[in-house]
Amino acid sequence: MTDRPFDIPIVGAPLAGGPSTPALAAAVSDAGGLGFVAAGYRTAGELELDVDEVRTATDRPFGVNIFHPTSPAVDHAVVDGYVARLAAEAERYGVSCGEPRWSDDDWDAKLEVVARVRPAVVSFAFGCPSRDVVGTLQSGGSAVWCTVTSPREATVAHGVGVDALVVQGAEAGGHQSSFDDTEDAPLGLLSLLEVVRRVTDKPLIGTGGIATGRGVAAVLAAGAWAAQIGTALLLTPEAGTSKPQRSALAGDAPTALTRAFTGRRARGIVNRFLREHDAFAPRAYPEIHYATVPIRAAARAAGDPGGINLWAGQAYRLAEAAPAAELIARWAADAERQRGAGPGRRPGPALG
Repeated sequence: MTDRPFDIPIVGAPLAGGPSTPALAAAVSDAGGLGFVAAGYRTAGELELDVDEVRTATDRPFGVNIFHPTSPAVDHAVVDGYVARLAAEAERYGVSCGEPRWSDDDWDAKLEVVARVRPAVVSFAFGCPSRDVVGTLQSGGSAVWCTVTSPREATVAHGVGVDALVVQGAEAGGHQSSFDDTEDAPLGLLSLLEVVRRVTDKPLIGTGGIATGRGVAAVLAAGAWAAQIGTALLLTPEAGTSKPQRSALAGDAPTALTRAFTGRRARGIVNRFLREHDAFAPRAYPEIHYATVPIRAAARAAGDPGGINLWAGQAYRLAEAAPAAELIARWAADAERQRGAGPGRRPGPALG
């Protein structure tokens, strides 16, 4: 795959759990980038409705992101102990903890949906689909992308024939998309792009901590084919970001990786819940996710940023409350200027 199915090398990251909306996906695509529908935590039926809504709003290409099922070994006694610990949190918000359970997030049904509706791109997080799945989607006209966080994962994805790799650095907000939820220290994006490039010649989409045109230019200079941006879109009017999270994005608290909310490492703004429970949270996704859903929903409804997952990348302070199309256009123009700047430097390839 050498030609982008979109005009400028900026991808709107799938932001599962609420911030991603059909309106945001359509706005990013209409601006010349590639918007994404986040299928995570949606049913297959809801996903199909989201796709229909995007297609009603724009005739531009867009993508769909799907969570690959994961089945790590889980110590159920430890999970039960953590859920018991959260009883006070549930009482604080007047709810009960959810049932910790495993789910494949409607995997087979979602694959049937994307095979039928044929978006321009189908991307995967948390794992790599089989060669058969990749081939089926490609034969229907969709490019297939896989999110990777290490050279080993890149080698696996390359081997099954995906069209491109989304290279997620340590700076990224939300869940680390590693195939295995390990304790290994994640690599920063620029280093990761370089080491991944040594094991594959596939196009690379860099993501993690990118929030400006200068950041876009940096990852393109490092060999990326496009930049994927998520946190910097959270304050747009098109995003479904909750009021307490929008408020937290205006602060200056640090971010950290934690399993406290879902049982899988994810980067978010440090708040009360994270401080009090992170040290006790087990490696158990999606079990812990389902256990904390009622708590987080109640805290969100109460407008309390202390009790919800404030997913955000390390550059979240650069997020702006502006329309998505305005931000995409500005980032593209700024990146173009950056790539052509500097004494004696020849301009890079056009972004269009």
